[in-house]
Amino acid sequence: MSSGVKKVVLAYSGGLDTSIILKWLQDVYNCEVVTFTADIGQGEEVEPARAKAKAMGIKEIYIDDLREEYARDFVFPMFRANAVYEGEYLLGTSIARPLIAKRLIEIANETGADAISHGATGKGNDQVRFELGAYALKPDVKVIAPWREWDLLSREKLMKYAEENGIEIDYAKQGKKSPYSMDANLLHISYEGDQLEDPWVGPEDDMWRWTVSPEQAPDEPTILTLTFERGDIVAIDGKAMSPATVMEHLNKVAGANGVGRDDIVENRYVGMKSRGCYETPAGTVMLKAHRAIESLTLDRNAAHLKDELMPKYAEMIYNGYWWSPEREALQALIDKTQETVNGDVRIKLYKGNVIVEGRRSESDSLFDATIATFEDDGGAYDQKDAAGFIKLNALRLRVGARRKKMR
Repeated sequence: MSSGVKKVVLAYSGGLDTSIILKWLQDVYNCEVVTFTADIGQGEEVEPARAKAKAMGIKEIYIDDLREEYARDFVFPMFRANAVYEGEYLLGTSIARPLIAKRLIEIANETGADAISHGATGKGNDQVRFELGAYALKPDVKVIAPWREWDLLSREKLMKYAEENGIEIDYAKQGKKSPYSMDANLLHISYEGDQLEDPWVGPEDDMWRWTVSPEQAPDEPTILTLTFERGDIVAIDGKAMSPATVMEHLNKVAGANGVGRDDIVENRYVGMKSRGCYETPAGTVMLKAHRAIESLTLDRNAAHLKDELMPKYAEMIYNGYWWSPEREALQALIDKTQETVNGDVRIKLYKGNVIVEGRRSESDSLFDATIATFEDDGGAYDQKDAAGFIKLNALRLRVGARRKKMR
């Protein structure tokens, strides 16, 4: 193929599929390939990808630990917005893609590559997310998406291509391989495909990897105190932690208490409905706790405005518009509201539940017990003022009611 592509940066996991893509790029595009493997907390060793890439003749190999950047610059800003897509999905896959796209472009610039490549299929959202991010950061970059070009559209054809081209296949591992299409990072692990393609069929118990079932969770609850500064968790039980460490700790503790499972049918950006199961232990706790501290420290109308904007913000991330000017504008507004979101939240984890037991903020609480009390408030609130407030707010309702009587 005469494509003009001389060097391409491939998002490379070291697995069979991306190894096939690597060889296919070498054969079809006759170009140099640079591999990029990211550790974003997926829980698997990434170093073996180096040996596999070397064995396939790759000279420029990037293996990056991006866990802290992912948590600090992507997950935490998203959770300041309380972002949830379609009322349930905590955007675990969606929020990882802009970081991978960013790093692909950075490596392309460093190595002089004129193209990038990814292993997302032509049916999913990830192709959109990767490519919108890439074009936003490098408008003239060429993107190679093999699943939209080749004819290796079945597992049988992929295995045959691997055998014919000397790509190592771990048959023992293939036999043990999960039947599900999975994606994992610090925020979540997702499961799609196989029996989950029937939305009436429930997931098997042994599918879940990060959480115990609520029925098998401990009979004693776990109590945690989360400390927030400007909307971000900075400590757990008084111990300061980095963003990635916060998430790792919450994943472990919440998962052990059966927290974070979800089974969703969602609307993909490409037009189809898709059923997926998700484990998001840390994210489930973070969302609940963040809303709790905001309830104490955010002005009512600021909080309500955030809630009105949140679905649009979540949709931007889901659809791949992290690097868009509208997302950045919303982020600036959201971050401004977080200046007062400081304090502690005490939560109880018990058999799949996240229960808020207390919240406090010495510096920014808007809760005034002298006004809110049911006891004598010493004149802090004159209840007679409510009569005029009610009459003014009822004015349009009364006018409308009179008009109806005249009809």
